[in-house]
Amino acid sequence: MTLLAILAGLILLLFTGLPIFAGLSLFGGALLMLTQGELGAVTDVMFGEISRYLLVTIPLFAFMAHVMISARIVDDLYGTAYTLTRHLPGGLAIATILACTIFAAISGSSVATALTIGSVAIPQMIRFGYDPEAAYGLVAAGGTLGILIPPSGPMVLYGVVSDTSIGGLFMAGVLPGLMIAAIFIAFSMARSTLGGSTVQREPRATLGEAWTAIRKALWALSLPVLVLGGMYAGVFTATEAAAAGAALALSIGIFVYRTVGLRETWQAALDASRTSAMLFMIVAGASVFAHVVTKMRIPQQIVQVVVSMDIGIAGFLIAMMVLIFILGMFLESVAIILVTTPVILPVMATLHVDPIWYGVLLTINLELAQITPPVGMNLFTIRAISNAPLGHIIAGSFPYVLLLILGLAIVMTWPQIALWLPGTMLNLR
Repeated sequence: MTLLAILAGLILLLFTGLPIFAGLSLFGGALLMLTQGELGAVTDVMFGEISRYLLVTIPLFAFMAHVMISARIVDDLYGTAYTLTRHLPGGLAIATILACTIFAAISGSSVATALTIGSVAIPQMIRFGYDPEAAYGLVAAGGTLGILIPPSGPMVLYGVVSDTSIGGLFMAGVLPGLMIAAIFIAFSMARSTLGGSTVQREPRATLGEAWTAIRKALWALSLPVLVLGGMYAGVFTATEAAAAGAALALSIGIFVYRTVGLRETWQAALDASRTSAMLFMIVAGASVFAHVVTKMRIPQQIVQVVVSMDIGIAGFLIAMMVLIFILGMFLESVAIILVTTPVILPVMATLHVDPIWYGVLLTINLELAQITPPVGMNLFTIRAISNAPLGHIIAGSFPYVLLLILGLAIVMTWPQIALWLPGTMLNLR
């Protein structure tokens, strides 16, 4: 009951419009004063949390994404995907999901994926006869893949807070991410086939057209191969992979696409710094909140309650997924990770829940948060680029909420979908 009261008070405070980092810091500081009578440990806790070496991956991956956005690779990715799928039912929708999947392996951000792919895909889909609501929902949902298919900012934060291998988390997100992309594609094909669609279709690409299209996208595809392949083979740690990816992205933008110069490089560095600074401020604020919750021995109390109730792993995971789904309607994904993870780590250890498996389940649930109102960031992103009524975007996204819940249930039922690939890594770091 104490934890529920604390969470309710924190959510109410954030509803006032206070920035997340300020709300976490002030609320945590107030609780610390009430329980300990002093704030002496706050600065040590904050700086101790944000000085972790693994957090370096966040600005490096952000820089990589911004450089590739500046290089304008999306046209090649989208063009390649459409050339290969244009003859299929719902070919343009399939191309959009494929482009989102590939760009997700570059950007690590749901909003960036929805924004970048949506600005190209939505006008094309509407021009080819797709229902606007369907187009909005497809891009909003496809954008969610940005935080499941590695690299993933939320996975990095979860890995840092839970002391879990980031490389292992990245590998664990690959198969579930591809599975959910496949579910979206199957739904798009079924909708086009069974719904009596009048969407314009084009003839199958010739071998020459297909090869030309693939060749255009090879440099973009080389980035996830380098980053994920290097970590899988044990050549890179997550931080080293981020640095290698940033260096390759810069080289591609400057020497291959020739659209990235000093101005674009500087702007990409500024954008990455702003994004990272915002996240680090939230991390610092959440560290205060987590510190005071630990001081109040709330995690230990939760362990006792869970053990006494004997709900088992399945009951615990279902309860957590429902809680995170509800929190996702009101809080940012980063705040959810930083507020809930430190509290439940002792429970996970007691129940022997694999932290990598839980990290994937958490991330899929955070994908849901991106397209569920009232605070679904992808919904507002699509509204910003399309000027469509928010109600139409929500309606178009609803089927994909159900599909993501299906994907979550599948990974919860068969953990090896997430755990098989990390288990085959040469060096889990």
